[in-house]
Amino acid sequence: MRGIVGWGVHVPYRRLDRAGIAAVAGTGGGKGSRSVASYDEDSTTMGVAAARAALASVDAAADVRTLWFATTAPAYQDRTNATALHAALRLPRATAAYDAVGAVRSAVGALDAALTGIGTHLVVASDLRTGRPGSADEAAGGDAAAALLIGGDDAGPGLLAELLGRTSATEEFLDRWRAPGEQTSKTWEDRFGETRYTSLGIDAWDALLAATGRGADDIDVLLIAGTHARAAASVLKKTGVPASRLHDPFRETVGDSGAAQPALLLASALEDARPGQTIALLVLADGADAFLWRATEALAGHRPAVPNVAEQIAQGGAVSYGRYLAWRGFLPVEPPRRPEPARTSASAAARATDWKFALVGSARADGSVHLPPSAFDDARHPAAEVEGTIVTFTVDRLAYSPSPPVVFAVVDFDGGGRLPIELTDVDVGEVAIGMRVAAAFRRLSSADGVHNYFWKARPIRGGSR
Repeated sequence: MRGIVGWGVHVPYRRLDRAGIAAVAGTGGGKGSRSVASYDEDSTTMGVAAARAALASVDAAADVRTLWFATTAPAYQDRTNATALHAALRLPRATAAYDAVGAVRSAVGALDAALTGIGTHLVVASDLRTGRPGSADEAAGGDAAAALLIGGDDAGPGLLAELLGRTSATEEFLDRWRAPGEQTSKTWEDRFGETRYTSLGIDAWDALLAATGRGADDIDVLLIAGTHARAAASVLKKTGVPASRLHDPFRETVGDSGAAQPALLLASALEDARPGQTIALLVLADGADAFLWRATEALAGHRPAVPNVAEQIAQGGAVSYGRYLAWRGFLPVEPPRRPEPARTSASAAARATDWKFALVGSARADGSVHLPPSAFDDARHPAAEVEGTIVTFTVDRLAYSPSPPVVFAVVDFDGGGRLPIELTDVDVGEVAIGMRVAAAFRRLSSADGVHNYFWKARPIRGGSR
């Protein structure tokens, strides 16, 4: 028996109020808000955050056989994005890292590969959803990442949700597409997609119930993921499952998170599930895929990494529509009148992989910690999971940044080590000496198509990282 042994989620801190879109774009908008990845976040950094949470909940990094990374918005083409996650997570050299990119359904394919494999696999799905200003895609989308640890009942971590069945229905039809190099997608007429997805979704659903010997009344929680909201509503009516059992798809709080949505909904459902409950997941993306899970007794004693999904949604901070457009590149603003960052050296990065990607310092025999590491110390000191305290800070309005001003702080990390580090997910007015912070893997800059990843610090709000 195989299933889920751990999970982690990352919902970006920033939220865009949809009500502010139409006043600028002249159209679009709607009710609620959507999550927005910051200027220093991309699918890779969000994937790292979700995966860190998944591994922290079960302490199983050494057991991971394969890392799968799925997204429709990869930071790179013609190279593997999953290797950056591999480095940031400090996974063993023998752990393979593969991409499954290009389509929302790629995340389902990665999950299927993990479920049919042997050993423990880490499936990370991360997405940035972008539409043209004022479009339905812009308002409906949401940025997020979620990670699932998949293993067998003989895995080191306990099996938290066992897979009871999985079915699929596939058919070629054109509903959503984006040419290589384009930033936004195009969609066909809504009714066409609704018709095709409803037929495929019910085919996969009926096959799932038949394969597992269950009826609609046996489903305790139903999750429906997909980029087509009308199709999801139509499928729900035909499943026979009461609407009261449908899990919130977070359309008014996070938005449609694309490749990340199936795992995000699963993680949220498991946080609220009781042992013995059945959870059905139906994914509508270039076909339909259906999964049936049963929560195990081990779930009652599981303590997922904090903050959980509900806490992350509640902790969001506002971002203006103008700043969102600038972050996404739709509103060209004057750059800082400072030299732009140079391209990161591949050879220099390779010599400092542990420090650059995993924030590993060094320690001496007397317990003193060096950040960055010293060549004269004997022991390595991982600091990415260690919290710290701001001892002083400065606000720099002249330094180059795509989202000025830059807030720079000196942080004393618990257990030793002091590091000057940039802050992120913070407003200038809330920074204070004594503020508690945690490390966050982010993108410092990009030049010549090369992304410079390193670590920043983000505030710990409400006692949760």
